[in-house]
Amino acid sequence: MTDDPPLNPALLPAGFVDVLPPAAEAEASGLETLMRVFATHGYDRVSPPLLEFEETMLTGSGAAVAEQTFRLMDPDTRRMMALRPDMTPQIARIAATRLANEPRPLRLSYAGACVMMGGPARDTDRQILQAGIELIGPDTPVADAEIVALGAEALQVLGVPHVSFDLTMPPLTTALLAAEPLTPVARSALLRALDRKDAAAVARHGGALAPVLTELLHAAGSAHRALDVLSRVSLPGAARVHSDRLAATVAAIEKRVPGIRLTVDPVEFRGWQYHTGVCVSVYALGRQEELGRGGRYRSNDDEPACGLTLRPDVILRVAPPRARRMRVFVPWGMDPRVGQALRAQGYATVAALGEIADPAAEAHRLGCAFVAVGGKLEPVQGAGQAD
Repeated sequence: MTDDPPLNPALLPAGFVDVLPPAAEAEASGLETLMRVFATHGYDRVSPPLLEFEETMLTGSGAAVAEQTFRLMDPDTRRMMALRPDMTPQIARIAATRLANEPRPLRLSYAGACVMMGGPARDTDRQILQAGIELIGPDTPVADAEIVALGAEALQVLGVPHVSFDLTMPPLTTALLAAEPLTPVARSALLRALDRKDAAAVARHGGALAPVLTELLHAAGSAHRALDVLSRVSLPGAARVHSDRLAATVAAIEKRVPGIRLTVDPVEFRGWQYHTGVCVSVYALGRQEELGRGGRYRSNDDEPACGLTLRPDVILRVAPPRARRMRVFVPWGMDPRVGQALRAQGYATVAALGEIADPAAEAHRLGCAFVAVGGKLEPVQGAGQAD
């Protein structure tokens, strides 16, 4: 026995929420809009499972998300299973196994819920919705540009204003640090300084790299300004290769999407650790939440790949509200063909389940904007026109 009070049935674990009307319908509609955009560009939809065996989900690119993964034991096999925190490693597995013999480039799209361990804040989302695309096979700036272009088109279709695509090249920082003999302690301190954008700490811990790193730190901003600085600073050979690839990717994106808002942070290196090339984070002006992120990586059989994962739940918080179907109350006894015709015209019909003395009052109570009367629609007094 316990003296604890009964648990409120509406209480959910921190980071999990019920999505209610009309938000749930808007979320589903927005998600399908994203998937339609992806499909029109030849991206075939796949649907991996929520659970996989731990040793398959958390190998290859999946190893980077191990710390964010819930685990449980399969009661049948007694093997540990993992609940996916991110869908990209699953797509990499599918490409390397089930679709290994499909012609390249392989274009795949996906959508579904993921569950993450979450951070220390109680308001951190632990169940998130993802929708994304993966382009597997080519390792070119044009492939990177296609991923960004499709993300831009999808967000434009949803009406998201003032979108910015922020590009980074994590291997550039790795190549720079590899060129300088730093102790493990100094390297760790320098990485922390770069992560915090602390120019003074970079100067203290950067050694001979400090002048270049400081200049690159201050270069973050518009793509062309950052690339201009990168072109002028002295970089070791490996770092110059990454810098040139970043510049080529920017050119390819701007050719594909004229007028796109691009920024570049030359020494940003945060994100999923499986990324091996140009990375992108997507933001809306004035919002701190990421609308999505992606980048270049190696799939499970070391095949080149790039992708973009969007967050429909976050996107719909910044996109214009999506109008709900107008609801029409259909009184008892009306010819079923009336309702069929209304639904074909895009209305949602709410049928009476018995005789109603005052159909207009019942329509208002149920949130209907109209009542079907004699084959016509009569507005309901006091009801909104876009319920």
